Amino acid sequence: MFPVPRTIYTGGMKIGILGSGLMGSKLGTIFARAGHRVVFSYSHDPKKLETLAKKAGANARPGTPAEAVSGADAVLLAVHWSRVGDVVEKAGSLAGKTVVTCSLPMSKDDDHLVVGFKTSGAETLARKIPKAHVVSAFSTAPSEVMFAVFARRRRKMRPNLVFCGDNKLAKKKATVLIRAVGFEPVDLGELSNARFVEPYALLLAGIAYQGRTGPALGYRFEHFTERKS
Repeated sequence: MFPVPRTIYTGGMKIGILGSGLMGSKLGTIFARAGHRVVFSYSHDPKKLETLAKKAGANARPGTPAEAVSGADAVLLAVHWSRVGDVVEKAGSLAGKTVVTCSLPMSKDDDHLVVGFKTSGAETLARKIPKAHVVSAFSTAPSEVMFAVFARRRRKMRPNLVFCGDNKLAKKKATVLIRAVGFEPVDLGELSNARFVEPYALLLAGIAYQGRTGPALGYRFEHFTERKS
């Protein structure tokens, strides 16, 4: 794991949200309430996007995927794996954009990962949009925990959130968003390490959704110093 600098990307960013499901709607709402300008997009029901923007506050508005991407400092990709190709096509050019993806490469019935071992969903996405800067983040936290983490964001002991990517500036932007939600980012290095992140996300999902304590689950790594006998 690599140390994450405390340098903050100056000023509020414009964040394009591609996806209006649980992750896209909750993270977009939090980003807006944290002072970033957010455009919600990609829904079969335009009224849903209007409602999301209204609830998120003055920093949010609805739009098309192309409008969400236009002028964006970062884009959050939060759609089911089966919709990735469609939303990327509707978004238009993503050249030079920071694309933060939390979309796991799941089968249509959400039964299993359809990509793995020698590659990852994040790497597959990066090959689809080779001129973009892809960062894998937010897939290891259930949507149900997001608002609770945000409400406790000023606490000294924050839950961790792992992320990885190949572009330094894109990762710096991702750390701003991760901290805005209330997590402490853990940099795993190159995007290829998403091969480990994505199965780990399923482990956490199993604990969150099959356990008795509910899905609002976070995690924190603790380092121990070996004592000499």
